[in-house]
Amino acid sequence: MASTVNPPRGMRDFLPTDKARRERVLGVIRDSYRAHGFDEIETPVMEDSARLHAGLGGDNEKLAFAVMKRGLTTEKLQAASEVLDLADLGLRFDLTVPLARFYATHRAELPKVFRAIQMAPVWRAERPQKGRYRQFVQCDIDIIGEAGASAEIELITATAATLDALGIEGCTIRVNDRRLLTSALTVLGFPAKEHESVLITVDKLDKLGADGVIAELRERAFPDAPVAALAQFLQRPQAESKSEFTADTIRAALPAGVNDDVVAELAAIGQAVEAGRGTSGALIEFDPWLVRGMGYYTGAIFEVAHPALGYSLGGGGRYDGMIGRFLGSDVPAVGFSLGFERLVDLVQVDDAANDDQLALVYDADVDPSQLVRLQAELIRSGKRVRLELRPRKLPQLLDQLAQSGFTSFATVRADSTSVASLDFKPLSGE
Repeated sequence: MASTVNPPRGMRDFLPTDKARRERVLGVIRDSYRAHGFDEIETPVMEDSARLHAGLGGDNEKLAFAVMKRGLTTEKLQAASEVLDLADLGLRFDLTVPLARFYATHRAELPKVFRAIQMAPVWRAERPQKGRYRQFVQCDIDIIGEAGASAEIELITATAATLDALGIEGCTIRVNDRRLLTSALTVLGFPAKEHESVLITVDKLDKLGADGVIAELRERAFPDAPVAALAQFLQRPQAESKSEFTADTIRAALPAGVNDDVVAELAAIGQAVEAGRGTSGALIEFDPWLVRGMGYYTGAIFEVAHPALGYSLGGGGRYDGMIGRFLGSDVPAVGFSLGFERLVDLVQVDDAANDDQLALVYDADVDPSQLVRLQAELIRSGKRVRLELRPRKLPQLLDQLAQSGFTSFATVRADSTSVASLDFKPLSGE
């Protein structure tokens, strides 16, 4: 009995109709990003293993696929103390680390402020499950070389416009700043050396709730006084409305005494985005306990939330220290990534582009040169044209063509000498 032949776990094949739909959605995203002044680049799917495991990628480094060195002897295999001793390359697990390397390589050839688009697959050794794959596409925009808040404003505005272009309604962009998180923990009494560890638990607030977060912090034996202070703060009455994005509403959502300069910066970002889009404030929202798990974030962070989904549609933030790991001096950088695999199923694709997809169903006695002349003439007029030999069961072929996106067909006979002689009929309803 023949065995089943499937792609590797966590990876997928896409039939022509699915692939065409994905490309149309990618096209909308790409056009929106380009309209906002970003330029597309491409980087290799693999990077040096040492670079992928340099502490830049957070927990994702643990999920990197390693590529074994060539020419390993039995002795070297036996002497290796860990898998990374056997690998010199790895598949990229995100697009941010490759971008940092790209900028360090090509800095002299790039503008002072560089706005990049990357839309490409990445690979992670995840445990496959619904909505979580080992190969998936990310859609990133990044601004490198701009230290001011205008970079965050551009990224959030471009992302919001892209969600609009895709027709995805009801999204909120949640915003915070890593500096406010650490400032709040300091005010509550947590030592600086414990901040990253505490934030790992605080990041679970949406899943565990306030009581669950406090219980986990106590289980992990953090000092009683700051944990009690955090518990008291989380249990205070919450403001009903989150529609305003001002310095006062940000301060009210945080413990008293947090860094007021950062509060002012974040308020300016939110107000600029709102003013530019002409919204009443529903689009952008301050979330005092948004963490974003990547340890390389140094400033503002953001995440796209949708009311009907239990997961984010994208996120990002400022990572000023990453490129300096390659250059020896820090370069300001901030990025925003959309999770394409989560977005694509939400998008209602406009099929208007299919109107120019035609099929020529020809009889067996038609001269091949006649066929290609007819096809070439239609292609020159802007059509997509497929040639199909007429089968015994024509309805079955017509159904397949319709499923593939073709909208009309014509029968080509030996006496069909020009496009004008063809009688095109719609495929729907055949």
